[in-house]
Amino acid sequence: MKPSTEQTESGGLASFACELADLARPMAMEYFRRNIPVEQKADLSPVTHADRSIEASMRALIEKTYPGHGIFGEEHGASHLDSKHVWVLDPIDGTKSFVTGMPIFGTLIALLEDGRPVLGVISIPPTGELWIGRDGQATQFNRVACHTSTCTGLADALAYTTSPDNFDAAGLKVFDRVSSLSAMRRYGGDCYCYGLLASGHIDVVMEMNLQPYDFMALVPVIEGAGGVITDWQGQRLHLGSDGYVVATSTPELHAEVLETIGA
Repeated sequence: MKPSTEQTESGGLASFACELADLARPMAMEYFRRNIPVEQKADLSPVTHADRSIEASMRALIEKTYPGHGIFGEEHGASHLDSKHVWVLDPIDGTKSFVTGMPIFGTLIALLEDGRPVLGVISIPPTGELWIGRDGQATQFNRVACHTSTCTGLADALAYTTSPDNFDAAGLKVFDRVSSLSAMRRYGGDCYCYGLLASGHIDVVMEMNLQPYDFMALVPVIEGAGGVITDWQGQRLHLGSDGYVVATSTPELHAEVLETIGA
């Protein structure tokens, strides 16, 4: 049976997203564990020449290949957000890990269609690991389908957040309340945590103060692997979300986490 135009276009966009990841990976590794200058942005987060040059290269390829598409990137801003298709880019998610030589940073690539994330890539340059989620299809990890764990209760769950420093005082109390009920609590990982959740290794990731380029790519990856990802109120994530994110392996676990958040 000949594939439909929609299927062909979807496959082409997914292949292109992987091409973007392939472009970013060697550039990131060229700068990794090199003594490059680190600047501080207005929000006090670090940025390097690597962040900016990787995003610039990805943007140039998008503009050449899909000139009608919009782009929203962490380092170089937004253009044509009213387009049907908008790419959301984080060239180095986990810059703090990157500049300290910790090999758990990643590149995040999302494609929005009419504002909804339909394609997401988590690429981990130091390890060559790559998760890709496509709307309505099973998430793949290095070209093999992956699935979240079957954990349905917090008492059995392995919970992660990147750092307690990323929470305000009220948010940290909520995370402590949730994670104290889990079987294990660990810190670190940035976007890597969500890939590990999609592959069934951990069960809960909970964060706040994220930006759209931090979480839009995660949505198709988590959902395509059977998990659930929303804000802390249980609402779907979108460009205007408040940056409070919770991802879980199963709907049952997600319901318990949300109930605990609201307790």
